[in-house]
Amino acid sequence: MKKVSWLLVFSFALMLSLVGCGAGNTTQPPANVTQAKPTEILVSAAASLQNSLTELKTDYAKKKPDVKLTFSFGASGTLQQQIEQGAPVDLFISAGKSQMDALEQKNLLVKDSRINLLGNDLVLITGKDNSKVTSLDNLSQASVSHISIGTPKSVPAGQYAQDALTSLKLWDTLQPKMVMAKDVTSVLNFVETGNADAGFVYRSDAQGSTKAKVVAVVPESSHKPIVYPAAVIAATKNQQAAEDFLKYLQSPEAQQVFVKDGFKTLAK
Repeated sequence: MKKVSWLLVFSFALMLSLVGCGAGNTTQPPANVTQAKPTEILVSAAASLQNSLTELKTDYAKKKPDVKLTFSFGASGTLQQQIEQGAPVDLFISAGKSQMDALEQKNLLVKDSRINLLGNDLVLITGKDNSKVTSLDNLSQASVSHISIGTPKSVPAGQYAQDALTSLKLWDTLQPKMVMAKDVTSVLNFVETGNADAGFVYRSDAQGSTKAKVVAVVPESSHKPIVYPAAVIAATKNQQAAEDFLKYLQSPEAQQVFVKDGFKTLAK
């Protein structure tokens, strides 16, 4: 009997030990499970789009948590040159057609991916407290010494401004007063800080400023239509993801954000 009792006790203890080891093992995570890295989409976009795209980035992250958006903002001409030189870009959104045309001519765009995404207005702005400039004609006055525009060769807004002023027969008179800027954001900054009496930017840029005001809308008839083309870059390694984001930017919800920020939708 004593031998049988001892065997029973030993068996019971052994069973408890095995159960305890098994329970402990279930808490250990599998060693071979790793979290998938998100797909990164590199977007080069005109500086005037920064506020809108930054807002939309948050919304898109909720819809596509497996996609990471990385933006590079600047003058469209500068971004165009970077793409031509091989910069790793998946999607390009320009503030002017000529920059996109140049890339298309060099076969640097995914075929049939190009679309016209947005429109805009060119406006004349001054500082909030400026009372000497109330129209385009006031720019010729001696009291106005500095007028800022984006460098026409690289900044579409600057090219639109030069075309408009030439059409209105004001360019030759005003050219000595011009302060060239690297992009529309810089133009806005010059006006806000008083380093320029007035400047030409897009309505979307002026709308977000608390230190500048719009004093005139430049007549659309004085320059080519303002169009923001977008396209997927041929060298992309994430074509489908880039095309999906571009499709999202055309959606009613995304377009609503652009309109709120001062852009114009285009007729389909």
